[in-house]
Amino acid sequence: MNRMIAATIAQEIGAGREQVEAALRLLEEGNTVPFIARYRKEATGGLDDTALRTVEERATYLRELQDRKETVLAAIEEQGKLDDTLRALIAECTTKARLEDLYAPFKKRRKTKADKAREAGLEPLTDALIADSSLDPEKTAATYLTEGYADAKAALDGARAILIDRFALNADLVGEVREEVFERGHLRSGVIEGKETEGAKYKDYFEFSEPLRALPSHRILALLRGEAEGVLRLDLDAGEDELYEGMIARAFDLDTHSSRWLADAVRWGWRTKLEVSSGLDARTRLKERAEQGALAVFAANLRDVLLAAPAGPKAVLGLDPGYRNGVKCAVVDATGKVLDAAIVHPHQPQNRWKQALETLVALCSRHGVELLAVGNGTASRESEKLAREVADSLAQAGAARPTPVVVSESGASVYSASELAAQEFPHMDVSLRGAVSIARRLQDPLAELVKIDPKAIGVGQYQHDVNQAALARTLDGVVEDAVNGVGVDLNSASAPLLTRVAGVTATVAENIVAYRDEHGAFSTRKELGKVPRLGPKAFEQCAGFLRINGGAEPLDASAVHPEAYPVVERIAAAQGCAVAELIGNTRLLKGLRPGDYADETFGVPTVTDIIAELDKPGRDPRPEFTTATFKEGVEKVSDLEPGMILEGTVSNVAAFGAFVDIGVHQDGLVHVSAMSKNFVSDPRDVVRSGEVVRVKVLDVDVERKRISLTLRLDDDPGSTREEKPTGKNRRGANKRGGDKAARSGRNQSGRGGRHRGGAGTSAGGSMAEALKRAGFGA
Repeated sequence: MNRMIAATIAQEIGAGREQVEAALRLLEEGNTVPFIARYRKEATGGLDDTALRTVEERATYLRELQDRKETVLAAIEEQGKLDDTLRALIAECTTKARLEDLYAPFKKRRKTKADKAREAGLEPLTDALIADSSLDPEKTAATYLTEGYADAKAALDGARAILIDRFALNADLVGEVREEVFERGHLRSGVIEGKETEGAKYKDYFEFSEPLRALPSHRILALLRGEAEGVLRLDLDAGEDELYEGMIARAFDLDTHSSRWLADAVRWGWRTKLEVSSGLDARTRLKERAEQGALAVFAANLRDVLLAAPAGPKAVLGLDPGYRNGVKCAVVDATGKVLDAAIVHPHQPQNRWKQALETLVALCSRHGVELLAVGNGTASRESEKLAREVADSLAQAGAARPTPVVVSESGASVYSASELAAQEFPHMDVSLRGAVSIARRLQDPLAELVKIDPKAIGVGQYQHDVNQAALARTLDGVVEDAVNGVGVDLNSASAPLLTRVAGVTATVAENIVAYRDEHGAFSTRKELGKVPRLGPKAFEQCAGFLRINGGAEPLDASAVHPEAYPVVERIAAAQGCAVAELIGNTRLLKGLRPGDYADETFGVPTVTDIIAELDKPGRDPRPEFTTATFKEGVEKVSDLEPGMILEGTVSNVAAFGAFVDIGVHQDGLVHVSAMSKNFVSDPRDVVRSGEVVRVKVLDVDVERKRISLTLRLDDDPGSTREEKPTGKNRRGANKRGGDKAARSGRNQSGRGGRHRGGAGTSAGGSMAEALKRAGFGA
């Protein structure tokens, strides 16, 4: 069975069957995706983590399909109705939908009108009317009267029920009609009377139509949510009835031109059976496609958030803004250890600005603070102003000026109240834990964000509208790939971070930390063998992703797996130098030919990776930490003017464009059509979250707080080229994201909303915040 599954998946992903077979075999042996992707390239032909996860998911689906086939075959055979033709058709099924279509005639079901008519002996009447379209239906039916069918009309109704049942149980016809409906159909929406004001955010869908095949993920989910909230009415327009009626007639060779009875039966069968079932299938497919698209957005944006540039080992003062309850402050050293904490009340109603300024200046001076991390929730704008004054005061006093940076605090409150935070800071007030989290996520976003459920980080659209199990599985995979892609310092990593390392369970992670606390820092990777419950298989999976800096074995600081150390020793021996002398020796390493050191175990791909790793051991794949410098005097939306060229930070990327923070407490939108002079199919091909960019202001709507930006600095101001389709002319017109629920840039204040500060800097925010502003909801 694995060969068949491998062949199917290989064709789908454009790989060789041998590659997929090897991947499946390695997965079945208990190997993790990160380990296979990094250290088993020879076996899989270099399949990356994305391809491997696709292989894993598709294999699960195809195995479930195969199990269902066996169940279906057994059920039909038990009825004595399984022939070679049907067996072959079932064997050829590639989807669960097709399999269920074939099984439909044999399923046990409640007795239908068609079943009753058959039992009454009316099937010959149906056959007679099909065979000879010249027959008079009523006269013919009069010869088939029986109990329960006392007149011709009743008998004809029974015959029609039998014929329509045949339509509905014909797998080939059902499949053909289903595909035609999805290819030709449109989804239409209208506002439910009296819901115009309440559902204003769905205004662009009050009279809307778009082909099913063209609807993008975010629009499908918006329409479905509008329907669920009782604002929108959705209707599926399959197209011309005549087309489908003709398909039915041809499938059963029915002469509908000569027989009005047959024509009416076909029309009734289409409208009451096939149109209904095809519509339901279309909605299911739309939802599945929307979920796949949404999961892709979740995954892509979570990856960007996790792999955002770390500020690195610097002392940071974290500020968790608030009004009545004050601004919670925590200082952490370069390693993330909490040094000090305080709560100040600079804002209303206390307004103790001067005292707060003095307290924060003292904290920064005492601990040599280099960065001021300001959470972007409630009172962020005012708190960033305070941070800038703190920085200016220190500079005026001759001290080093710390840099204020606005940091997304999405999920910080979730962490603060978690059991993990309670274990980490048992004696610290819950409110202060958030300030610690904000400071640490500036130092190293990945190390801090792994402590939070990925779903709480807020990186996608319509988070609660998609399959939660699939969402969790997808996001967990992204976290695992991100952590292992960067690597983990064995001697400083927290248990939550270690848990995300390939092959390390939560129990093993706790045991690693406990062993480290008892015995001190690990000196070599081999020492992991002494950790309880970390056996040979777990060591094989995790060792290459765990790094030891300054240990007894120089290679332990690199991504070279311990199993490959003999390769490095061979290279060193051939070059007449020690292993330590190879590391970082670019001149020598560039002259090496990987093929000279490959063998049956370690092929050219692995040796190539080893040489690259030796050149830059333990290098961090994340970008260099940068912040955008906001323009002085441009601090609110009303300060903006078309034509301004500003620096900003990409806060989030969606399917329709990118949000950019330009320091006016309201992100601007660069629509996908304004990203490049060339066609852009995916905004992420142009920009990524956290990237610093230069943009031009095209248009500003102060009242609605909408800012239109462009990355093309030679664009003319005011030329947003943004379509505003209305009415029935909107069919297909929303390809540029014209709907308000996908494009509105309005800010939603309150905790978790974004309030950016004037001439400070920004390190980006969360997708959830941008999407809330865009009308998506969380």
